[in-house]
Amino acid sequence: MSTPHASCPALFIAAPSSGQGKTTFTAALARALRNQGKVVRVFKTGPDYLDPQVLAQASGQPVDQLDLWMAGDAYCRQRFYEAAQTADMILVEGAMGLFDGEPSSADLAARFGLPMVVVMDVKGMAQTAGALLAGLAGFRDDIRIVGLIANSCGSERHRELIETTLPTDIPLLAAIARNPALSLPERHLGLVQADEIRDDLEARFEKGASVIEAENLPQTLLALPPVTFYAAPEIAKAALPSLAGITIGVAKDAAFSFIYQANLDLLEQMGAALRFFSPLDDSALPSCDALWLPGGYPEIHADKLAANTAMHAAIRQLFAEDKPILAECGGLLYCLETLTDYDETTHTMLGLLPGQGAMRGRRGCQGMQTAELLEGPVRGHAHHRSMAEGTPEPIAHGRRQRHPAPGEAIFRERGLTATYLHLFFANNPAAIALLFSGKASPARQPIDSEDQTHAVK
Repeated sequence: MSTPHASCPALFIAAPSSGQGKTTFTAALARALRNQGKVVRVFKTGPDYLDPQVLAQASGQPVDQLDLWMAGDAYCRQRFYEAAQTADMILVEGAMGLFDGEPSSADLAARFGLPMVVVMDVKGMAQTAGALLAGLAGFRDDIRIVGLIANSCGSERHRELIETTLPTDIPLLAAIARNPALSLPERHLGLVQADEIRDDLEARFEKGASVIEAENLPQTLLALPPVTFYAAPEIAKAALPSLAGITIGVAKDAAFSFIYQANLDLLEQMGAALRFFSPLDDSALPSCDALWLPGGYPEIHADKLAANTAMHAAIRQLFAEDKPILAECGGLLYCLETLTDYDETTHTMLGLLPGQGAMRGRRGCQGMQTAELLEGPVRGHAHHRSMAEGTPEPIAHGRRQRHPAPGEAIFRERGLTATYLHLFFANNPAAIALLFSGKASPARQPIDSEDQTHAVK
């Protein structure tokens, strides 16, 4: 029996480095296609939370993160297959530079045979753009670059100088003039959250789409030969553990929004009922058996979080009842005794876990790790610019993807599991089901205690 498959045009948007305009271009292209009545499904390479929020608003469709290490080959394959059944076009935005990371953007594109366009900020260069593109195209023989998007192009003459030096088989698909009105606002962990600036983003999407449409890009790219995507039978046939009868309260507002849609989907597929609430604005929790406090920007809203003492009492009561609580990154900071923001103002937090959190400027921690939970290993990543001090002994540390040093600390107090790591639930559904059902032991002695420290940095 042949493997189920589906086909549609697809494009991978890559760049020589971060900061070239990949997200701005991908959002503009998605909006241009949407304006023409096309169904465009967008994916983001890697564990990013903020870009997918922007791309979902631009495309009007959910955006999933794809990472060959964190999610696995079969997961990525199944997501592409499902999207191709309804999409007129699939777009994949890369991460960092084309060949950066293990796995890299190039690895994902090569694995699924996706043609690539390179977005390059050409400010301050001309013919060198052609040399850089030739180098990218020739670095590996398993990728195929089908065009260049020259971003921040200064003039028609600038465009001509670039176009005349490109490899003969790689055309200049578009030259986008320098225009601050197209760029997306940023803050210390990346882009500003889409929900905070929806109207502003709409204006930027439409301006970008008009530029894209003037270059006739939607028609050019829709004419690309379709890519065939195959189902992953091992995903479709896998029996998921059950969370039937379990209601999970999920914190979701401007302070807590780093949530993989894939995580929500999995919890519901396992039978859990999800109830969203706002630690900023609500005075009570929804009726629930477990709690998820995801990452986000608690440091920006620390004063309001501290002032909501009714919510503090509600969560502390759930904690006192030994209900399962998962707190990731910003959720971890919220569970500490205090949080000191960038203005060096200290705010009272939940106090479920001893310790003090503090922001620390531009320096940060990031990288892929496996969380060694009591319930089983779950892959994820860390990305933060804060530290926690005075914390208890961890029960374990994350296992780094490529380095032997201990990763982020993992704490367990009663039913609370707290860590800087953001977990990708689909990597180990059985462990996640045990975590939220509270069926694993709530605490144990720390492992490798002689190597642990009391500061999480």
